[in-house]
Amino acid sequence: MAFELPQLGYAYDALEPSIDAKTMEIHHTKHHQTYIDNLNKAIEGTDLEGKSIEEICRTAAEKPAIRNNGGGHYNHTLFWEILTPGGSKEPVGSVKAALENYGSLDKFKNDFTEAAKTRFGSGWAWLCKKEDGSLEVCSTPNQDNPLMPGAGCEGTPILGLDVWEHAYYLNYQNRRPDYITAFFDVINWDKVEEKYSK
Repeated sequence: MAFELPQLGYAYDALEPSIDAKTMEIHHTKHHQTYIDNLNKAIEGTDLEGKSIEEICRTAAEKPAIRNNGGGHYNHTLFWEILTPGGSKEPVGSVKAALENYGSLDKFKNDFTEAAKTRFGSGWAWLCKKEDGSLEVCSTPNQDNPLMPGAGCEGTPILGLDVWEHAYYLNYQNRRPDYITAFFDVINWDKVEEKYSK
């Protein structure tokens, strides 16, 4: 069964002023849709048809068309899920405890901001849950993600920030740090907790 564009749980303008409606609409309907269309073409007629996107990212990452487009689909799907209008200001449950073990919420924010700010060119910043339950902050280039072999990160992503220019340029132009700061105002910590607890 072919992958399809996931529906958002909020309107395109619901994340303003952190992320503007026009950027959201283009990002969702054009960029994400293109990754899905190209991924479906790349796996058509192969043994990857019918596999989960997570399995595709873990096992087929050496094929550029699948790595780039599979990553694009996985990464954006997670991104939409961990956003919410108005944000939920504080982490909850197990992920709150894990962040306290990491150092503090402020340490996470500082490390995550640095990972997102210093990612040269296009890519993503991640908060990942490692096998032992601890957390790691890292970044990956392009549409790579921590599920992929050789990505330079360990663990399962539970929060991610798109730092490709298409994610912020209409509103923030070259001010990536302002976009990163605004991102913290629309994080859905309930969803991050759900992903951590799975």
